[in-house]
Amino acid sequence: MSSEACTKASAARGAWAAPMPLSPEAARKLVEESLLATAQLGREVAVPGGRAYLAPGVELGADRPFVCAIGAFDGLHLGHRALVAAAREDAHRRGVPLAVVTFDPDPAEVLSSRSPERLLQDEDRVRALASLGPDAVVVHDFTRSFSQLGYEAYVKDVLSAAARPVSLHVGTNFTMGRGGAGSPTDLAALGERMGFDVTGHDLVADGGEAVSATRVRRLLRAGGEDGLATAARLLGRCPYVRGVVEHGRGEGTGFGFPTANVTLDPRDCVPAQGVYACWYVGEDGRAWSAAVNVGEPPTFSTDARPMLEANLVGFSGDLYGATARVVFVRWLRGSRRFDSLEELERTVLGNIDWVRQNLGGSCVEVPACAEGPACVGAGSAPTTSEAGGHGGRP
Repeated sequence: MSSEACTKASAARGAWAAPMPLSPEAARKLVEESLLATAQLGREVAVPGGRAYLAPGVELGADRPFVCAIGAFDGLHLGHRALVAAAREDAHRRGVPLAVVTFDPDPAEVLSSRSPERLLQDEDRVRALASLGPDAVVVHDFTRSFSQLGYEAYVKDVLSAAARPVSLHVGTNFTMGRGGAGSPTDLAALGERMGFDVTGHDLVADGGEAVSATRVRRLLRAGGEDGLATAARLLGRCPYVRGVVEHGRGEGTGFGFPTANVTLDPRDCVPAQGVYACWYVGEDGRAWSAAVNVGEPPTFSTDARPMLEANLVGFSGDLYGATARVVFVRWLRGSRRFDSLEELERTVLGNIDWVRQNLGGSCVEVPACAEGPACVGAGSAPTTSEAGGHGGRP
């Protein structure tokens, strides 16, 4: 089977592709898979230049052989998963543990003047890698000074101080070290001198195009039903963002449907403006279906700060100050201005009814996860408004 066929077969098995309407169990599985909520990290230990999370019984050290998969792994899309799976098979054949090695923050955030448009925040990226079941997740702190380290010095003085690499797995577009000078070919030459193998993996394809974080970002920015659905297929899960509930504009409070106004990190990749069917997941692991508006609702004043506004189906309570994760399941419609509040209310209620009928009107529960990777391892009533709704970076 070709890599593209394998990718499509793997993606099709994901809960994100479950037919509507969702059963309560299908809804729970979709949220759980999207958030990688069952991942568990073992104990945290310090390593040169960073930290590592170890499975029970695993120890690091310069004398301990490991197979290493290295990359930024933003989004943990199907190509990343295939690379880690190949590294795991290599480790199994050699009878040694597998370490997934990444960087915090993503090198692109340090090296580029543009917004990194993260598909996963750094702590969530670590949890995502842990969900793949490696024996260790090694996280090196990526700073300006760290970026000036040559690839040879990195392997000899940093990576090899944490573990003795016997085999490295990277993407063929991967580069590392000062100026991106360390290509897979360069690493292979270094490996010949130091005694480790290097495998450069071709990028996985989907629809005749490489699966990459850049492509996923482009699809999410484009929006629409096809954009979100294709992004979910390439990720193997529904995308989500993390934010904090804050006070909104206070307009539309007479509509009778409470809306949680979620402020997002500007460094994150947010789907295009529009209204989406989503799951709103609180810190306690309780998930509520929601009609979500992304971007500033055009009906209201243009001087307001753009908000992600989530209308939670069946929820009542105080959410202010809480951290939330919002999972994007389906695109419902584009944003537009309404001629009257009556037209707005009628449209929004229709969006909410679609969400209730297709995602469900009851809370589902997934493993709770507080902020930060330590949780992972193998106000007043909400207001209302329009909702509906270092290495070469792959």
